[in-house]
Amino acid sequence: MHRYIGSCTFVFMYVKKTTPSLNCGLDLACEVLYGKWKFRILWFIHQGNIRSSELQRKMPDASSRVIHIQLKELEEHELVARTIYPVMPPKVEYTLTDFGRTLIPVLSIAGKWAEEHQEQLTEAILRDHIGSSSTSSI
Repeated sequence: MHRYIGSCTFVFMYVKKTTPSLNCGLDLACEVLYGKWKFRILWFIHQGNIRSSELQRKMPDASSRVIHIQLKELEEHELVARTIYPVMPPKVEYTLTDFGRTLIPVLSIAGKWAEEHQEQLTEAILRDHIGSSSTSSI
C-alpha cells in the first residue's frame, strides 16, 4: 500500500506475524497453495503462456489485485516464472517452471475428486453459504 504525504511516499507492506508451521508435507503444500485462485491460476498457466489480463478474463470474480498478489506468491515459491518483453507497453507473460509442472497431476487429481463428489460438495457448500448468510442478518 502506498501513502503519499507531501512529496514523500511511504510503502506499507504486510508482514506475517507468525512463522508458518512446516512440519509435514501437508503444511508445506498448504503454505504454498493457500489462496482462493491459485489452483485455477496454475491450471490456466499450464494450458499455455498467459498474461495477467487473460487470467482476469478467465476469472472475472477475482480482482486484478488478488490475481497479481497470488501470481507474485507463486513466483516467490518458484512455481511460476514471469517473462517481461521489452516492448511498449511492456508485455508480461507467466509460465510454469519445471517445479510448477510437477503440481499439474495433483491439480488434476483434485479436480477429478471434486467432479466425482460434485453433488455432495455442492450441497455442503451451498448449505454452508445459506447458513452463514442467514445468521449474518441477526
